[in-house]
Amino acid sequence: MLWENSLGSRQKRRTQSGQPDPLLRPPSLFVLTSNSPHTEVPGLSSGVTTSESSADLENTTARSSRRKTSHLKDVPETLELRESLRARCEEVAARLDPDVPVNKDEMERIARATLAEADLPESYLGWTMVMISSAYWKGPLSAVPPERRLFLLPHCLKHAEGCPADYDQFGMNCKECGACSIADFRGIAEDMGYRVLVAEGSPVVMKIIVGGYVDAVVGVACLNVLEKAIDKVLLAGIPCMAVPLLSSDCRNTKVDEPWVDQMIRTPYQPEAKKTRTYVHLMRAAEELFKPENIDRNAPRSRSRTPLGEDAVTPETIESMDRISATEHIAYDFLSRGGKHSRPFITMAAYDAMTGGHCTEPDNAAAIDEIPDAVKRAAMSIETFHKASLVHDDIQDDDAYRYGQLAVHRRFGLATAINVGDYLIGLGYRLLSRSEEKDEVPAEARADVLDSLATAHMRLSEGQGAELLWRDAQDRKLTPLDALKIYALKTSPAFEAALISGIRLAGDAEKYREAIRTFSRNMGVAFQILNDIDDWTGIDSN
Repeated sequence: MLWENSLGSRQKRRTQSGQPDPLLRPPSLFVLTSNSPHTEVPGLSSGVTTSESSADLENTTARSSRRKTSHLKDVPETLELRESLRARCEEVAARLDPDVPVNKDEMERIARATLAEADLPESYLGWTMVMISSAYWKGPLSAVPPERRLFLLPHCLKHAEGCPADYDQFGMNCKECGACSIADFRGIAEDMGYRVLVAEGSPVVMKIIVGGYVDAVVGVACLNVLEKAIDKVLLAGIPCMAVPLLSSDCRNTKVDEPWVDQMIRTPYQPEAKKTRTYVHLMRAAEELFKPENIDRNAPRSRSRTPLGEDAVTPETIESMDRISATEHIAYDFLSRGGKHSRPFITMAAYDAMTGGHCTEPDNAAAIDEIPDAVKRAAMSIETFHKASLVHDDIQDDDAYRYGQLAVHRRFGLATAINVGDYLIGLGYRLLSRSEEKDEVPAEARADVLDSLATAHMRLSEGQGAELLWRDAQDRKLTPLDALKIYALKTSPAFEAALISGIRLAGDAEKYREAIRTFSRNMGVAFQILNDIDDWTGIDSN
């Protein structure tokens, strides 16, 4: 519904099993399920992009519209050639600006030029990009102590025949039999203090990073996995290095083991200067929704009952005052799950307009100085989003959200609708509330309020169009109609987040048209990728 981001069958990002969070495992070792449909190693890229056209939108599957890249994933055949090309990549990386992370398109251009100069075929493009990216990040990664690094290993390095490892709810449990290199690599990394994840890669890596558990990632993966790297993590400035597997067979694979050993042993060399990064702002956005910070920025008026680790249930509120129960359920839901991308956008936009100090190495003070009014505006957008999720789960009759039963499955339809309405009211209260020492003028808050109210109405129109299409007898939807719904449903949330941050920093009027155009394109693109995820099970974002 409102502030939601998908059409038809939505990707819910939920776990029906309600299994324990792997982040709660001992800090020395993380092990995840090996059959996750999302296979990404953050921060490394093969430069592959998705190309969409109006004709592509009419295809029955999203796969046919994706750029073909199999011819770009060859690994140089001999160790001599690999070492020679890696040395050349290190020379290229040394000439890049260490203060500005390189995006996928730039990395592809640089890698193509490197191959052309070496008179080597285009088929090595993906491998070369990984090598340049790894060499680029070696310096920043060495400035991160080992205990703040995450080491990723693929389970396909094991010997499939006779491997004694078993799988639990978190994934593969290596028995350290000595038949493969997994235990050796893991042992070296753990002895140095690394956190270790044995898996094909997972979105939980991003959660680990944003949650503040690690500041750098090293890993081993095939080029197919590296192709699906999270570009936003690359742009965030997280130091990442990888050694590609020598094949993508997913069975009894091999790797240049001395390279992996060398990568793990990258020495810790503290540096005063680091690459600018958005990670600290991403963490600050997540911190806003810790129970103590929610109570600080949006004090509860009915109850101070602590928000627990487990979602509230009918039994939990049985002894509570009935008037206080709605507030407690709403605050409990607000504190759970989500990527908090909209609050991050608001805070990042504000920071960009006030000097960009929150992305600098000494960012803690700058983040602390973000006015409470800006933080409340960022929270309000997420509150509207959470309200939309409650209502959206009702409309789709989805059973789970954030690994817990959906609100309407726990408390019934009527109560869930009311909780969603309460969250909408809370969102507007966050915007209208002012403090004695508020640095943001009242007229700026009023402009933000107007912007979000407009976005709220546009999102309702988009959601209404989708529901009417869903419930119609003729369910034909043209690509143009789908794009119109996307532009109404998804884009306004991005637009509102950007305008909020910019307006609270100063005058946003001269940027309004550019923001609207950018947000419309970003929202539509985001929605297309999100629906590809639903249809194919492949994480395209």
